Amino acid sequence: MRAWVLLFAVLCSLSRVGSLRSSLLNKKGCVYGIVGHPVKIYVKLRQNSPFLVCMDFSRANKETVDPNYLWIGPNEKALTGNNRISVTNTGQLMVKDFLEALSGLYSCTLSYKSIKAETQEETIVKKRYDFMVFVNPFAPGWKNACNVSVDCEDITNHNVLQARDRIEEFFRSQAYVLYHQFNRSIPAMHFVDHSFQVARMDSCRPGFGKNEGLHSNCASCCVVCSPGTFSPDVDVTCQICISVHTYGAKSCP
Repeated sequence: MRAWVLLFAVLCSLSRVGSLRSSLLNKKGCVYGIVGHPVKIYVKLRQNSPFLVCMDFSRANKETVDPNYLWIGPNEKALTGNNRISVTNTGQLMVKDFLEALSGLYSCTLSYKSIKAETQEETIVKKRYDFMVFVNPFAPGWKNACNVSVDCEDITNHNVLQARDRIEEFFRSQAYVLYHQFNRSIPAMHFVDHSFQVARMDSCRPGFGKNEGLHSNCASCCVVCSPGTFSPDVDVTCQICISVHTYGAKSCP
C-alpha cells in the first residue's frame, strides 16, 4: 500500500492541493492534459484531487482567445461546480473528498479562437484532454499526509515494530525474573535476543487490488478495482466479475 499522482503529469506552480508522486510531490499543484494520451492520476482516499487543467503545458504558455471549457465526468454527464466538484473559470477541475465511486474518466474539451494574422479570419479550434483518475488508500506521497492522518503505511509499520520491541522486552523481563527470583524448582526461562520477528504481509483493503499491467506507473499501489472486477477481502488481486459496473466493488452480484 502506498500513495499520490502520476508520472506523465506536468505541474504548475499555482494552487497545489494534496500530494503528488516522487518529484511531482507538492502541496499545491495542477496536472496538465496531453492531447491523445490519457493522463493517469492516483488520489488518496478521502483527499482532494489535484487541479486538472483543461489544457496542455505548451498551450498554457500561449495566448488563448475566448477559451471555453466543457468537463465530462465518469457518468458521461457535464460537470458543474457543486459541493464536491470545483471548476474554475480557467478550466481547472478539482474533486473533493475523493471516494471509490468517483474513479474513472474525466474528459475536458477546450474550444478557442484561432485568428490568422493576414486575413483576420477566425476559426474555432477544439482539443480534448482525458484524465483517468483512480483512488487508493495510500497514494504516492502518503508520507506527507502522516502528520494529519493515522491512515499511513509508515505509521502502521512504526507501530508494529514498536509492538514487536515491547513484546520482546516482556519475554526478556520474564526470563530474568524466573531465573533470579523464583524457586529453582521452576524451570528457568531463557530468551534468545532478537529471536522474535515480524513478517510483512502484502494486502489491500476490500474493493482494492494491485495490477502492474493496468497501473504500471503505480505497480505497488493498492488501486480501486475497475468495473468488471471486485475484491471481497484483503487479497491483492481484483477478481473478474462481468456483472460489476462500478469502481471499488467488494462482491460479485
